[in-house]
Amino acid sequence: MEMSVQTDKPIKDSMLVNIQHKVGKLGGILPPAILIVVAMTIIPAFSSSFWIKAFTSSAVFSLAALGVALLYGRLGLVSLGQVAQLGMGGWVVLRLGHGTNLPFVIVLLIGGIVAGLVGLVAGIPALRMRGLYLALITLMGAGGFQVIVNGTGFPDGGPGFLGRVESGTRSLLARPFFAQTDAAYFRFVIIVVTLGFLFVELHRRTRPGRAWALIRKSDASALSAGVNITLYKTWAFALAGFLSGIAGGLLAGSIGQLDGRAFPASDSIMLFAMTVVGGVYHWEGPIITGLLLRAFPSLLNSWNVDGNIAYIVFGAALLQALITAPAGLAGQLADASRRFFQNRTRPSANEAADSDHKKRNEQQ
Repeated sequence: MEMSVQTDKPIKDSMLVNIQHKVGKLGGILPPAILIVVAMTIIPAFSSSFWIKAFTSSAVFSLAALGVALLYGRLGLVSLGQVAQLGMGGWVVLRLGHGTNLPFVIVLLIGGIVAGLVGLVAGIPALRMRGLYLALITLMGAGGFQVIVNGTGFPDGGPGFLGRVESGTRSLLARPFFAQTDAAYFRFVIIVVTLGFLFVELHRRTRPGRAWALIRKSDASALSAGVNITLYKTWAFALAGFLSGIAGGLLAGSIGQLDGRAFPASDSIMLFAMTVVGGVYHWEGPIITGLLLRAFPSLLNSWNVDGNIAYIVFGAALLQALITAPAGLAGQLADASRRFFQNRTRPSANEAADSDHKKRNEQQ
């Protein structure tokens, strides 16, 4: 009888471990799922048009920040050209949206692919350099895009390759037929951004993610493990560019037009800095980045406070992140949540004493 009890105990323990493992995996899925449901239902229902547009812009920039987090958090590469790639995706979507009859979703994908190819070209210097030199090369590329787009502008329904209207009324880009209102377009953006996060998570959990982890450690470690460094570095840059291009297309669809002065090279530096503040190692980090870049200044403006004051807050937040929180705000939230649940599940001193006393009584 005792032997059956002893043999049953390991089986029960293994079953308990399996259940805890499945619950743990479910716990990692539930927070983003709940956040998506809340965003798609509560925000459009209880927010004004001003705040719906602000949160739409925040979601768009969270997708661009995801590309920055991918390069810096997974490979340790600093790219300062993501805003230029965002503008490139917006340019392609506007040109094809005005010049063809293709559905918006197809045009959006083409814009992402073109920006991904630009990111692929930008990733070629990363094969030979990293750190400050790579940051300067990508920043120069962003500056070149700024000069070109300031001179040519964005397409607005005109003829020719540039699609500019020289005299007359500028046309607005048509949104998809199922997302004509601001609330519907916000839900569409949330779905696309969610798919982008899932796409990156799929990479992280498969062979590219393992290769990127070895490359971040050192090129020598990656080579010794048989990793094709050229392939996976350019792959990461192409994926980050694709995400930025999709973000630019979504931004063009939200506003209807884009301004050539809205994509300065300095914004790429700001995007990188805020991504570090938000956190590059957790999925919440790019979301926090998008909220800081777009929702926080909108909040200050709604309080009749100059939104440029946000830059002072951003500087202080960056300094705090570099000194005390390398994992960013998302890392701090994850640590606080972990400590909270550990304290809730850890038995108190009185409960432990009662349990020990009960065991001694059973042994006697």
